[in-house]
Amino acid sequence: MLTASYIKHELRFLKPAGTSRGVLLSKPSWYLVVWDSEQPDIQGIGECSIIPGLSPEDATTVESALLDICQNIARYKEDNSKLNNLPSVAFALDTALLDLQAGGNRILFPSAFTDGAEGLPINGLIWMGTKERMLEQIRNRIEAGFRVLKMKIGAIDFDDELEIIKEIRHAYKPGDLEIRLDANGAWEYDKAMGKLNKLSAFSIHSLEQPIRQGQASAMAEICELSPIDIALDEELIGIYNTEEKQQLLQQIRPAYIILKPSLVGGIKAAEEWINMANENGIGWWITSALESNIGLNAIAQ
Repeated sequence: MLTASYIKHELRFLKPAGTSRGVLLSKPSWYLVVWDSEQPDIQGIGECSIIPGLSPEDATTVESALLDICQNIARYKEDNSKLNNLPSVAFALDTALLDLQAGGNRILFPSAFTDGAEGLPINGLIWMGTKERMLEQIRNRIEAGFRVLKMKIGAIDFDDELEIIKEIRHAYKPGDLEIRLDANGAWEYDKAMGKLNKLSAFSIHSLEQPIRQGQASAMAEICELSPIDIALDEELIGIYNTEEKQQLLQQIRPAYIILKPSLVGGIKAAEEWINMANENGIGWWITSALESNIGLNAIAQ
């Protein structure tokens, strides 16, 4: 008989993580464990991890949903539609069931990567902070060998951010270092194009979520006119219906979408977004919402 339980764990940041929505010091996570009572040593594990203020769920909602899953796991295995508004819980369930099906060895999507034969290119993330702190992070990432930097902007003075990017680009040409930016929806619509025009002087690969989500017409105009490719991130949160996803992509026409399974509804939902992006000629990449190694493992695969 299929059985499930969960464990709560608080993830604590070694250093404060600054975004335009505030500073993160910790985040709550839960680990969903599933197994067959006849083979209890073979277990699948999935992670449910939320970012307070960004994730649609709160801790109380998550705990209630996980308890219901553990009491009715067989039903949820067949139909998880009740989790449509609980994306991080859906991600945990998708991961745990895939892991169990594959033998409980954390290999969900076998590939040259999981065999250890190929690496996986990732960006070096630059958290918001003082100008000095951000420059220190940049130096550390470059010294560590990163050739793609993702820099969060929108929390300090824009002229200081421009100065930081100017210094980076003066030292590293576009062929040597790729710069991606993430505004986390911090800009006002009427100021966004002016800022994008100034940033375009520095060969920026892309910029995520220039304005707050939920302004589809304004975002569509920015995507059409921007000298920098625009990527949607927060814009995808809360969109679970297939027709609504298709309508959003066709109206806004972004250059890229960025998929965080914990925020868009799990692995199956991410796959649907990917298929739609491919059909509409939109680029995409998949990334984390600051999960631990359980969630990161699934996302990387």
